[in-house]
Amino acid sequence: MSPLTPDDLGAIALSLRVAAVAVVAELPFALIVAYGLSRARLAARVPLEAAVTLPLVLPPVATGYILLVLFGRNGPIGAWLAGVGIVLGFHWTGAALACAVMSFPLMVRPMRLAMESIEPEVDEAALTLGAGLATRFLRLTLPLAAPGVAAGLVLGFAKALGEFGATITFVGAIPGETLTLPSAIFEATQTPGQEGEAAALCAVSATIAVAAVLVSEVVGRVVARRVRPGA
Repeated sequence: MSPLTPDDLGAIALSLRVAAVAVVAELPFALIVAYGLSRARLAARVPLEAAVTLPLVLPPVATGYILLVLFGRNGPIGAWLAGVGIVLGFHWTGAALACAVMSFPLMVRPMRLAMESIEPEVDEAALTLGAGLATRFLRLTLPLAAPGVAAGLVLGFAKALGEFGATITFVGAIPGETLTLPSAIFEATQTPGQEGEAAALCAVSATIAVAAVLVSEVVGRVVARRVRPGA
């Protein structure tokens, strides 16, 4: 394996930054959607779940193109955002948006499953005691579903870290601006003589992914013990 270049280190740092911003920004929406799916009736749940799952079944390039059309400088949303000083197209913030969209389904699923596993009687008991929706969610549902929330965060981070198709379509691969780790790996594989660099970048990517899984396992166990003693 070849030693990492400054551009490679910049791509790694940018990927970590983009993935972290993506999961933090989408976390409130993921919690709301997961809670809605766990409580919705079947007729409302099916179209909502289909919409949430759409980024997983669409080709990532198609998702990136849709984002480019909507959030590019000339897009209906992107033009308005540019007017207030927020640029997404071919900017690292756009990479964070693309990663958030692609990782959203993987964040929502474990959160929804954790919320569905909570006994309905817990919520009903709190309701009879006069607790409002926000109170029940913050003081009951969220703590009890904490292991699922932790798992969703790590899955979302791992997916955001490895996202390629939507990101490169929406923001390109500009060194120092939008060149993420997956894009750097792709460029290295397409350049003769850089196989060693590609292998080194793949090793870094695998190491980060394994570390994220291990952290998820530890955090999940710690949270589970605090929420449910004896677990």
